[in-house]
Amino acid sequence: MPVFDMIETILVTKLRFPPGLVLRLIARTTYVAFTTFVAITIPFFGGLLGFFGGFAFAPTTYFLPCIMWLAIYKPKRFSLSWFTNWVCIVLGVILMILAPIGALRQIILSAKTYRFYS
Repeated sequence: MPVFDMIETILVTKLRFPPGLVLRLIARTTYVAFTTFVAITIPFFGGLLGFFGGFAFAPTTYFLPCIMWLAIYKPKRFSLSWFTNWVCIVLGVILMILAPIGALRQIILSAKTYRFYS
């Protein structure tokens, strides 16, 4: 995992911790515990994940690979592969627009009942 690798590299190079299994266990457990604490503390964490995930997940999964494939291979216009890629691009853009709107709506509607650690 890149995040764990970055944390462990900083601990070893900058803070002079000895590398090994104990460092990995402590660093990873601390990171997961902190992330869990943040998820529990922020009551609208799921809505935030949907909001930011809509911006990040749809482009990187649906339409950017299709755009790159179309740019590299240049299939014939209106062929099956051209049409399939354009369907994925359109659906990905729609998903990128609707997912953050839905997540923001969820955050706004349930903002009245939010309580920390509930």
